[in-house]
Amino acid sequence: MTRWHQSGTRRDMCILLAEAGELRGQKLKTRLESHYDKQLDPKRYYATLDRLVESGHVEKRVEGLYDVFSLTDVGEARLREQFEWMREKVEE
Repeated sequence: MTRWHQSGTRRDMCILLAEAGELRGQKLKTRLESHYDKQLDPKRYYATLDRLVESGHVEKRVEGLYDVFSLTDVGEARLREQFEWMREKVEE
């Protein structure tokens, strides 16, 4: 398991991006807050998102005034590996 899996928030961000295809940063934050039923600290949220971009799991592009994020092939592969690992453990 790679280090990026050690954060549930990073995993959940990737899950939401896999579902949506791509999201503006604020829309991703809103969906994550809805899932957690609590407001996230913006500095911590964007720092976490930046780490996913730096590690190559998420791609960031600028669309007008907005940053838009999507899962990379590497991010999708790691997410699927995590899902398979979880599925195996739950089925045991």
